Amino acid sequence: MSKSTGISGKIWSANDYVEGILRGDRVVLGRAITLVESSRPEHRELAQQVLEKCLPHTGKSFRLGITGPPGVGKSSFIEAFGSLLVREHGHKLAVLAIDPSSQVSGGSILGDKTRMERLSAEPNAFIRPSPAGNSLGGVTNCTHESMLLCEAAGFDTIFIETVGVGQSETAVAGMVDFFLLLLLPGAGDELQGIKRGIVEMADLIAVNKADGDRIELAKSARQDYAQALHLFPEKESGWQPKAVTCSALTGEGLSEIWQLLLGYQSLTSGNGWFEENRKKQLATWFASQLEQFAHRFFFEDPAVKSNMEAARQAVLEGKQTPTQAAESLIDLFRK
Repeated sequence: MSKSTGISGKIWSANDYVEGILRGDRVVLGRAITLVESSRPEHRELAQQVLEKCLPHTGKSFRLGITGPPGVGKSSFIEAFGSLLVREHGHKLAVLAIDPSSQVSGGSILGDKTRMERLSAEPNAFIRPSPAGNSLGGVTNCTHESMLLCEAAGFDTIFIETVGVGQSETAVAGMVDFFLLLLLPGAGDELQGIKRGIVEMADLIAVNKADGDRIELAKSARQDYAQALHLFPEKESGWQPKAVTCSALTGEGLSEIWQLLLGYQSLTSGNGWFEENRKKQLATWFASQLEQFAHRFFFEDPAVKSNMEAARQAVLEGKQTPTQAAESLIDLFRK
């Protein structure tokens, strides 16, 4: 069984991680997530052992994806909304906040704990910032596995905060139960600047920062977004997406959002969509992992690596078509 070196030089086995996770130890949970984020083969092997042992204790949370353009106040919303759920409704909340990675240095901001000071101090809240890396939609390849570990640790509500708004946010919607899009009041032609697919995926649009002199602007924006939502085809879930206003600053509208989430959960659990969607997501994730592994094994193959440059040159010099060159490498890989 694979092991890793832990605190004070202790050698950690899969069972050590699992025992800590199941008793809700947030330090051990954080270490386990670091393990699944590692690219080292021995760490990946150990991480899969931990995940396999944790699987029977997963799947019992409500998973919420939260996205929105820069400046919309995602972190402020999560802190205010998360505090409401933890303090007033007794939930255990895990926040997987995906931070933008620098395209130059590869480093990430990882500042969510400083941006959510009140929430991070709550004993029933766990905030984990992770670098987005090069993954689509700002969701790391390990986000799904991290979510499973949080569920095994007893967190019944999972927030996944994503980087900005982009077409590839489908990666987020593909692993959560409910997709929340935060927008700003008085943004003028903001609807035209947002990818149609993002709005179409949204189960709820919340116009944040609806406070002070922006309240009327927020109400007007909510009306526009509500009308836009009615133009999209009916969702398979049977849920009619809605638009609301809220303020992370004053707390206005946050309870209404929670009631809507409960209504969604009740509706989709009753009509069977909740469970069916979870199974569809697992099937999609399985296919995605197969593609990633196939891609990695192909490019790591010694024969492919040693002939890659020659094939590229043959294309550039007009000696082979791109299709012929690619097929030649595939033939080498098959042998």
